[in-house]
Amino acid sequence: MSEHPLQLRAAYSVCRHIARSAAKNFYYGFLLLPQRKRNALSAVYAFMRHADDISDDPSIPAEQRREKLDEWMNALRRVMDGERTDDPVLFAMADSQKQFNIPLELLEKLVHGTEMDVPPTRGAPPLQYETFDQLYDYCYHVASVVGLVCIRIFGYRDPQAEKLAEQTGVAFQLTNILRDVKEDAGLGRVYLPREDFARFGIEGHPLTNGSAPASLRPLLEFEAQRAREYYRAAEQLLPLVNDDSQPALWTMVEIYRRLLEKIAARNYDVFSQRVALSPAEKLRIMAKGFLRFT
Repeated sequence: MSEHPLQLRAAYSVCRHIARSAAKNFYYGFLLLPQRKRNALSAVYAFMRHADDISDDPSIPAEQRREKLDEWMNALRRVMDGERTDDPVLFAMADSQKQFNIPLELLEKLVHGTEMDVPPTRGAPPLQYETFDQLYDYCYHVASVVGLVCIRIFGYRDPQAEKLAEQTGVAFQLTNILRDVKEDAGLGRVYLPREDFARFGIEGHPLTNGSAPASLRPLLEFEAQRAREYYRAAEQLLPLVNDDSQPALWTMVEIYRRLLEKIAARNYDVFSQRVALSPAEKLRIMAKGFLRFT
């Protein structure tokens, strides 16, 4: 695709803009990467963002959302096979896939992960997983797969990096789930497993009946500790990726780990307001990540 350098440069510029606008946490890590890798991660994010937007669009019937997701993946396949496109995200994603030899299977799993959030039918009961194994499978498809794509771009020295990237992705997604409990419940999604509600004797629908902060605190604390266990994988993953990508990976992990600890510091009250790190906090972490590896 090098025969269209200006179009490719413009395509990556669009992807960087999407990542800068929407990737409120990850983009700080992107900034610490060499340009070639930053471009590729921005393309992956923009490709994933479009799939997410399709899966979350309530104005589109569920079956049509699935059809649109299939078409999005098929469109990428066609561009990878050499078909011309005016879509900058597809153009940049196909170029990144070729540059970094990203397995097509991972991109297919990524799109499938977004599809897992599409309700099965109109008027279906709220989504909720029965067991943690089922939740892990969801986390794998929506987050671990992203991690497995990222390490292809980062470069890594040891096959062990793949399992560690998978577990790091689970840590990130569990953190997202804890932060977004209230928002997700409003969308009809309760990711925390029924078996864990039962573990703490929680019955009914405390997410919507006003007693959530008190009644769910032990459950949220339990899930936070589970996430901390998975964050240990990130510590082992860091030295296995290429040196020029370590500051970015460290920054991404540290931002998400700090977010988890901020939730804990608020005694797991994720209901009165959304928990987030300020831009200044994230910039300090990014600066620390830069200095740590120079």
